[in-house]
Amino acid sequence: MEFALSEDQRMLKDSLNGFLKDAAPLDTIRKIATGDEAAGAALAAGLDELGLAGLHVPEAHGGLGLGMLDARLVQESLGYAIAPSRFLATTVAAHALRSTGETFLPGIASGDIRMGLALTELSSRRDGAAVAAEKDKLSGKSLLAVSAEGSTHLLAADVTGALHVTETPELAVMQTIDRTRIFSEVRFSGQKSAMTLKPDDDVLAVARLLTAADTLGAAQAMLDKAVAYAAERQQFGRVIGSFQAVKHMCAEMAARLEPSRALIWHAAHALDTGEPEGLAMATLAKSHLAEAGTFIARTSTEVHGGMGFTDLVGLHYWFKRIGVNRQLFGSPEQARMDAARLQGWLEPA
Repeated sequence: MEFALSEDQRMLKDSLNGFLKDAAPLDTIRKIATGDEAAGAALAAGLDELGLAGLHVPEAHGGLGLGMLDARLVQESLGYAIAPSRFLATTVAAHALRSTGETFLPGIASGDIRMGLALTELSSRRDGAAVAAEKDKLSGKSLLAVSAEGSTHLLAADVTGALHVTETPELAVMQTIDRTRIFSEVRFSGQKSAMTLKPDDDVLAVARLLTAADTLGAAQAMLDKAVAYAAERQQFGRVIGSFQAVKHMCAEMAARLEPSRALIWHAAHALDTGEPEGLAMATLAKSHLAEAGTFIARTSTEVHGGMGFTDLVGLHYWFKRIGVNRQLFGSPEQARMDAARLQGWLEPA
């Protein structure tokens, strides 16, 4: 097996990275983070023109029919640029509907249906927040919903793990440390489930894999910025990158990152090919990237010294995105517990 990007994947990556470099520089991200709706809408429109919404939708329903390897490539680039996008939500929803979603998949591919995710019930339980389904009607509250703002429909999980497609109900913005994305509190009050799907471990695995890929991209950006800063910042008449301690910090970041990349690639390939370890590998990728990303975020900030805490460099946008990703779809501790259950080492919860 050749562990390298195909020519088509390299073209996809280069095209997206080129677009993000021009359309999502740090100044634009700052505007979006401070509530500039026009800047956010312009970036979203540009991403839509690239056809990302249909990337994981089967060709029979108007999409590109690409797999998790391609999807994680896109999400990694979005994480590197800390760009807000509903790509993760769209891809997870398309995966959930891959066998029974003829009603929704063409609309997802065309962009007419904009999906959000309310999947808290799959990974954690919060006091005062739970979604129940009775006679195809949903009630309750879901926290940290992804891309719910501006969506037409949600993929929501209830307390039994069943999945529902419903029109987007009342929302309230949830403030997190990450200002590059909007998270929501979803309030269900009898909304009808347009489609009910049985519990599917693949859905949470895909959400976790793409979250890990996002963290990988953000961590790579922080490593690149640390290395560039160390090569130009001077102290005592020398660039700080010539000091052994700084070299070790950068080397340790790289050493944490590369195995993480291999883990994500393996997990994506396993999910694409239906290999038994795919679910566990995707879950472990989420857990491992949460830890590695946190280490790289902290160490990169230390390499920058005082500059790392200023808005001039803007490291805090990447730092905070990695921090929220750590808890999204389950903490690293929860993910490790779930991986142990998937491998038969623990009894089902």
